[in-house]
Amino acid sequence: MHNTHIPFLFCIALVFPVSMRCELGATMAEYAVGPLISMLKDKVSSYLLQRYKVMDGMEEQREILERKLPAILDIMEDAEEKGAYRPGASAWLKALKKVACEANDVFDELKYEALRRDAKEKGHYKKLGFDMVSLFPAHNPIVFRYRMGKKLCRIVRAIEVLVTEMNDFGFQHLQQAPPSKQWRITDSILIDSDRDIVSRSRDEEKKKIVSILIDQASVGRDLIVLPIVGMGGLGKTTFAQLVYNDTAIKEYFQLRRWSCVSDDFDVVKIANCICQTREKDRDKALQDLQNEVSGKRYLIVLDDVWNEDGDKWEKLRTCLKYGGKGSAVLMTTRKEKVAQIMKMCIDDSHNLGKLSKVFLKEIFENRAFCSQKPNAAELSDMVEKILDRCGGSPLAAKAFGSMLRRRLA
Repeated sequence: MHNTHIPFLFCIALVFPVSMRCELGATMAEYAVGPLISMLKDKVSSYLLQRYKVMDGMEEQREILERKLPAILDIMEDAEEKGAYRPGASAWLKALKKVACEANDVFDELKYEALRRDAKEKGHYKKLGFDMVSLFPAHNPIVFRYRMGKKLCRIVRAIEVLVTEMNDFGFQHLQQAPPSKQWRITDSILIDSDRDIVSRSRDEEKKKIVSILIDQASVGRDLIVLPIVGMGGLGKTTFAQLVYNDTAIKEYFQLRRWSCVSDDFDVVKIANCICQTREKDRDKALQDLQNEVSGKRYLIVLDDVWNEDGDKWEKLRTCLKYGGKGSAVLMTTRKEKVAQIMKMCIDDSHNLGKLSKVFLKEIFENRAFCSQKPNAAELSDMVEKILDRCGGSPLAAKAFGSMLRRRLA
């Protein structure tokens, strides 16, 4: 996955110093160790780090991690089971969790640097509404590489020691698939804690999308594809969930399916998700998809699409055209180019708007203060400054609220 959540990551990087960003990363320690290692593995192989060469001089350490982390994941289930009753295994897991948190923080810093270069190259500084000159000090790439290389060497040494101890413990691969990327898979369920705020803040936008989907369908149009476009952290997935679960949508469409696509536009995987099967044969999976949608007026959500290969989309679209008149695909993406490739029977994509400050404040205070709102003027001023840096992103408001809640505890 590309993970270019620009507004969210920049908010963290710009508003808070490194020590506070590491504190945010420390919340990962609440997770099981397996998903934490899996997140680190994904960060190590991030395409942004390669594209913007932020790991020049650290290639050896990166290659070591790319070999060691999958080996750790292979035995993680056995280690976590034994950690429940073997003190030595429990201590090993605790040490692994600590170094994994530190490593995630380091790779977050590397990712921030890649995003800084990406934003500068693409002219996003002004688009994000930040005074980048005042917020970013003079940047010395040599000093940066030296500082990050030193941290990474220390982490690699610690992991190599843990791998040696791992082998001494005799942990085994239990054949079950490791908990690899489950943390970033989306579904159609809109959680209760988000339902009220998103229903009020996105109500007009939701009505517009529902109207387009149903009105276009009512005139007997062929398949329409409506992209929801926006930068990371604006709540595209949550907004799509709101539309998907709308009462009028449920009543109008005979078949509704949700598929999280992410960076791997696997047509067979998408077909299986829509058909709710596990077919491995490509031809059979695509034939099943045609049969599943044939003659039915359906709504399919393709969430988090990155694919710019028109041929892959054409293969899927060919199967989806077997659906009934008025069928629709609602897809979310951060990339306008993807939207242009996929949209059908509509003039424009829907560009998801930034959330207004009043709703951002509500999200932030619900996370930071629960039922007790701040009284101190100084704290209120700080909240206002944080909200100014959220760039309209509800994800940033949630993250900052959670961080402040821990600092006030």
